[in-house]
Amino acid sequence: MQNKSKITAMFALIIAGEAIFLLPFILMRVFKTVIREAFLISDAQIGEAQALYGITAVVSYFFGGFIADKWEPRKLLSISLLLTAFGGFWLTTIPSIFTLKMLYAFWGVSTILLFWASLIKATRQWGNQNNQGLSFGLLDGGRGFFAATIALSGAGILTFFFPQKGEEITFENKVETLQYIIGSITLIVFLIAFLVWKVIPKEKAAAQIQKHNNKEFQFNFKEAFLLMKQPKVTFHSLIIFCAYCSYKLTGVYGTYAKDVWNYSLEEATYFAVFIQYLRPIAAISIGYIADKFLPSKLIVPSFSVLIFASILLGFGFLNHQPIFLSFTVFIFMAFGTYSLRGLYFAIIEETKTPLQLTGTLVGIISVVGFTPDIFMSLFNGYMLGENPTILEYQHLFTTFTIIPIVGLLAALGFQKSISKL
Repeated sequence: MQNKSKITAMFALIIAGEAIFLLPFILMRVFKTVIREAFLISDAQIGEAQALYGITAVVSYFFGGFIADKWEPRKLLSISLLLTAFGGFWLTTIPSIFTLKMLYAFWGVSTILLFWASLIKATRQWGNQNNQGLSFGLLDGGRGFFAATIALSGAGILTFFFPQKGEEITFENKVETLQYIIGSITLIVFLIAFLVWKVIPKEKAAAQIQKHNNKEFQFNFKEAFLLMKQPKVTFHSLIIFCAYCSYKLTGVYGTYAKDVWNYSLEEATYFAVFIQYLRPIAAISIGYIADKFLPSKLIVPSFSVLIFASILLGFGFLNHQPIFLSFTVFIFMAFGTYSLRGLYFAIIEETKTPLQLTGTLVGIISVVGFTPDIFMSLFNGYMLGENPTILEYQHLFTTFTIIPIVGLLAALGFQKSISKL
């Protein structure tokens, strides 16, 4: 692949890789404070909706791995983006809580079944065995920058439509503003679906291989179960599981700013956007460093940072300290989280898994690794309740501390398991 086409391909993968999640996740993560009030919905009810997403997504991860090993990314990514965008039009109507839950269940299929394993396989193919850290760092860092830019634009809409300071922000203001934000994001997802179709080249070689392998290809459950039984796959799944729990926790950073630091709706939203902008810095930096060593060696310090930060927040060490100290802890926590996102698929190369089984492996480790989609939002919602104070946030971070500890142990286990390869 020529340099120009490689750059274009990575650009398309980055944009597609985050556009698919703008509606179900980034929107909620950045604008949750507004969504709660416009939809008249609690954190617990948001968690229930996202739990339904997680249930349908977990099934989709498994079968999506097989699909990715058969069909070319261009078709799979484009179809997924179009289906997800149709759900965005539905969301602009500000549906009932029941309808919102059904929409999230639909998104669990539309964003994962044809999409996720295909994206990871294409990224692995983009790099070589010596720059997997950079490949996945660019993917997640680029996705983070794109998501943060979209969020910043949405925050600009928020500022434009909300009344000036000192004036009352009515319920109608919140609903109208949110509809503009959702509509704008939906249009962007639609346009990116067509961009991906045009920019990602049709794989001629893949078409010939598909014809040759059509009779041979089947859902090889035996092969999948053999992979599942390997310790390296178990530890890899646990690493993703714990890292993804940490990522799902970033959804409360903005609400923490509002509920504990007494930030306004706009200030809390801009804080959430700021956290999003740390993602490209962390993921690309750690990816570059990982290629100088090994990606798996940097997972241990990343989990260690999360353990330290969650202890500080959970046990109240910063309760009576200036806000900038807890602000700094959130920055470190975000860096640890986003570093893990840039690393946890980069270690696939270290497992020595054949390229043709990449989709199958991604499907297997994702089934376990992304189950936090089912329970993490529920967990956050039920831990915080309807009107959370600093005490509820302390309980949340104290309980969460267990997760990075398990992740640290899994990372050490993974290193030991691959040392025998």
